[in-house]
Amino acid sequence: MAEEQQFKYPTEVVDLPSGGTPYPKDSPISNGKIEIKYMTAREEDILTSQNLIKKGVVIDKLLDSLIVSKGVSTSDLLIGDKNAVMVAARILAYGGEYKCQITNPNTGVQFEHIFDLTECKFKELSKDIDYSKNEFELNLPISKVKITYKLLTGADETSIAEELKSLQKIGKNAEVTTRLKHIITSVNGDTTKPVISNFVNNMLSKESLILREKVNKINPDINLTQLIDMEGETTEVDIPMTVEFFWPKSNA
Repeated sequence: MAEEQQFKYPTEVVDLPSGGTPYPKDSPISNGKIEIKYMTAREEDILTSQNLIKKGVVIDKLLDSLIVSKGVSTSDLLIGDKNAVMVAARILAYGGEYKCQITNPNTGVQFEHIFDLTECKFKELSKDIDYSKNEFELNLPISKVKITYKLLTGADETSIAEELKSLQKIGKNAEVTTRLKHIITSVNGDTTKPVISNFVNNMLSKESLILREKVNKINPDINLTQLIDMEGETTEVDIPMTVEFFWPKSNA
């Protein structure tokens, strides 16, 4: 019987917005780089899996299939690093041009636009921030409470999504508080979940906004907005991230 032929697929090493600093020293991505392979027909099968699409995990499954770096998955990656891997994988698969439909928010008119993904740049990291432990301190100005917080990973996002889904089943909408309960790691030195939960539920809205703005400011990420011309006006828009991002209609 003939032995099954083994194919070696081309890979690329891509940079991460975080520079790898927030990860453990023994992590393969602590150097700020991750190795991914080019998409194959196997990954296209993942993209068309209705079961994965319905579960909302199709992109994670796709990226996990593409990551070559040993012992690393999307659940380990900071959200901004995950976004960068997604863009890099798309460029390797189909090139930098991304054609999609855009809706003018002022007129409701839809039109086709081609984004250049190679123009997506990394956010500049705050030089006065220590990212080495993925834990940051903040003294809240009104309540005078001292909290520590972290940047979310893919695993955190999965937990948040599952919790929100459970809450929606009983008619509750708790997007902000659920997310904050995962972001905050201690309250005045107390790391227990009941204390953090109670604090978040009673957190002043102004201080909630301060924390969310702080997280957004220091969070390593890739810029997924671009300026485009909309009926004669230049407008900044978010690049749509759907399954079609990896499955161009022209190739379907």
